[in-house]
Amino acid sequence: MARPTAGDVLVETLIDWGVDTVFGIPGDGINGVIEALRTRQDRIRFIQVRHEESAAFAACAYAKWTGKLGVCLATSGPGGIHLLNGLYDAKLDGQPVLAITGLQFHDLVHTFTQQDVELDKLFADVAAYNVRIMGPNHVENAVELACRTALARRGVAHVTIPVDMQSQPVEARTRSERNVPGHASDVMAPPAQMPGEDQIARAAAILNAGKKTAILAGRGALGARDVLEAVAERLGAPVIKPLLGKGVLPDDSPCSTGGIGLLGTLPSQEALEDCDTLLIAGSAFPYIEYYPKPGQARAVQIDLDPQRIGLRYPVEAGLVGDTRKVLEQLLPRLAHRDDRSFLAGAQEGMKAWNALMVERGTRQDQPMKPQVVAHELDRLLRHDAIVATDSGTITTWAARHLTMRDGMMFSCSGNLASMACGLPYAIAAAVAYPDRQVVCFIGDGGLTMLIGELATCVKYNLDIKIVVIKNNALGQIKWEQMVFLGNPEYVCELQPVDFAAVARGFGVAGWSVDDPARCGEVLREAMAAPGPALVEAIVDPHEPPMPAKATLKQAAHLAASLARGTPARRKIAMTVASDTVRELV
Repeated sequence: MARPTAGDVLVETLIDWGVDTVFGIPGDGINGVIEALRTRQDRIRFIQVRHEESAAFAACAYAKWTGKLGVCLATSGPGGIHLLNGLYDAKLDGQPVLAITGLQFHDLVHTFTQQDVELDKLFADVAAYNVRIMGPNHVENAVELACRTALARRGVAHVTIPVDMQSQPVEARTRSERNVPGHASDVMAPPAQMPGEDQIARAAAILNAGKKTAILAGRGALGARDVLEAVAERLGAPVIKPLLGKGVLPDDSPCSTGGIGLLGTLPSQEALEDCDTLLIAGSAFPYIEYYPKPGQARAVQIDLDPQRIGLRYPVEAGLVGDTRKVLEQLLPRLAHRDDRSFLAGAQEGMKAWNALMVERGTRQDQPMKPQVVAHELDRLLRHDAIVATDSGTITTWAARHLTMRDGMMFSCSGNLASMACGLPYAIAAAVAYPDRQVVCFIGDGGLTMLIGELATCVKYNLDIKIVVIKNNALGQIKWEQMVFLGNPEYVCELQPVDFAAVARGFGVAGWSVDDPARCGEVLREAMAAPGPALVEAIVDPHEPPMPAKATLKQAAHLAASLARGTPARRKIAMTVASDTVRELV
């Protein structure tokens, strides 16, 4: 029987750590690893994507959707370089991802050979653990520690291995005397860190002393719905959900006030502006301008990572541990608040906000509004739906018009806010959960960046429904130029693409719609189609993602940008004026 190679040991170690899926592209710098995957394809699957950036995005998303270690694989040089964007997505959103890359022949590194890129040095910033394999007997120890570190630190680990070593046999005679065989382990100890009784008591005292408490519940609170609702109900506190926490509570929960920030709701913004006490539960929401003013509110924060305590807002009590477990300890110490006026005010605000969203989502004027597409799509989402979206104005329509039901999942690129993530995220969801409804809600700018992944959808017959909002513009940048800087819009217009025709060229069923009266019908037909399907929704390019509460400064900047010569300024002015009037009445 042939002795195992370094590639064999690498893949066996992944299997020992529960890895069942690897995303990547084969290449001559990883041939030994690919061969090891081929001979074990009954135990670990390789999903071939069309761009390594997609592989890293998909690995990050796989970790988000499943809680498992996400793994991506790329060849030496350019292949490994392409992984970086998706790996930074994992780093900034705290997801366990292992990147495996090839390296040139071990004795040709630093000799200007082809693809001579020292990827371990390149990955030094993105990776919490970063190792170059020094020989076949180094593999087991290093890969074991890479898996452990990625899971324990909820970050990126990177292993790069010279191509010649991948196919070399692991031999006892080449093992160093201190490298004792069999001393590595695949057992992962769950973190047991919990705050002490004195810290819980201090946090409870702060929360009990408040009269107007708001809860900011992020991704770390996913899976804590029942206890989070119990805490919110006891304190009479509205629950505000940053984007990655969209699935923390269903949107019909009496405690939920939806999102926050530029794509958030007015009741959420007002709750943070008016609260005297703030509970931050598993969130590192980055936009500090939306938090209460320092000194306005006393704050308690729960987070797995002690480094994040007090990161965004000054807190008086920091509780380090799993959000659900900490809330379970905190709940019995919280007194029922008889004054429900703060929560009741937020609930009344949500009734008005939801009515406004329905009004915007049912408009029949043309050009079709993007809100109409989101509204009609929302009516077709099942309770088991997994929704992946992208970065840009598309995020606003998703955040406001796609409502979370109990059991649904939602995600996107959070702190990195990278374009192009939407389709790879959906691919990872469909691979992980082939029996669930998977929807990719994406903009035309984001889709064109990694449009080749339509081929991946077809290759693996992934049941993904892709809804692309086509406004022929980089909309978010366009509005930022005008509203935040007061500059005329420049170089944001996109060359139109017939996405329905392109989809059919890939073998994906494709539809196109520009009539709001037919939008629901077309979406319903596409959602019912077997396999991957795409709907191109052609919408008004001048519809702005209106902030929940526009400032005078933003209005002045918009007026200045129009006066200075923004293209289509008359249409933009008329659209904004129409939206503002509708909101007021």
